[in-house]
Amino acid sequence: MDRRTIIKQISIMTGAAFIGGEIFIQSGCKSDTSKLQSVSFFSKEQVSLLDEIGETILPQTDTPGAKSTQIGSFIDKIVKDCYSSEQQNILLSGIEEIKSGFENKYSISFFKGEASQREEFLNEVNTNMIQKNKNKKKDDPVHYFLMLKQLTILGYFTSETGASQALNYIAVPGKYDGSYPYKKGDKAWATQ
Repeated sequence: MDRRTIIKQISIMTGAAFIGGEIFIQSGCKSDTSKLQSVSFFSKEQVSLLDEIGETILPQTDTPGAKSTQIGSFIDKIVKDCYSSEQQNILLSGIEEIKSGFENKYSISFFKGEASQREEFLNEVNTNMIQKNKNKKKDDPVHYFLMLKQLTILGYFTSETGASQALNYIAVPGKYDGSYPYKKGDKAWATQ
C-alpha cells in the first residue's frame, strides 16, 4: 500500500467515526423533561415527598433548592435503574417511616408541615442514623436516610441548576491553575 491510499483510508474511517459520533450526540443526548417528570418506581405521592425531603436537605437560599431540580424524579430514576431490590426496599420502608413518623409527631402530613418542623424531624432521623451507624456491623445494610442524603446531593450538584448556580461554572474551562485565588465562602468549581 502506498502512503496516499493509507491517508485516504484513514480519512474515510476518521470521517465516518466523526459523523457517526455527531449523529449520536445530536440524537442520543437531547434532554427530555417529560421523561424526568414521569415516575417509574415510586408512586407520584412518594416522588412529591422526595421533592420535599430534598428541599429540606438542600433548601432554597440565594440559590435554588433541590426541589427546583425535580430531585424526586431523579431519585426515582436512579433507584429503579441502579439499586438492588434490597436497597429499593430499604428506601421504600424509609420513606414510609419518614411519612408516618412525621404524622405521628406533628399530627399533620410532611407536605403541610412548616420548614422548621421538617428540619427538626429530619435532624432527629439523621441523629438516629448516626447512632445506628456507630453500632453497625460490616454486613448491615446502609441506613435509608444516608441513601436519601447522598442521592439528593448527587442529583442536585449534577443537575444544570446545581452545577451552574450553586457552584462556580465555566462552560469551557481554560488551563488548570492549581494556585487560583480562593476566598473563604467562595463557591466550589463544578468543572474541575
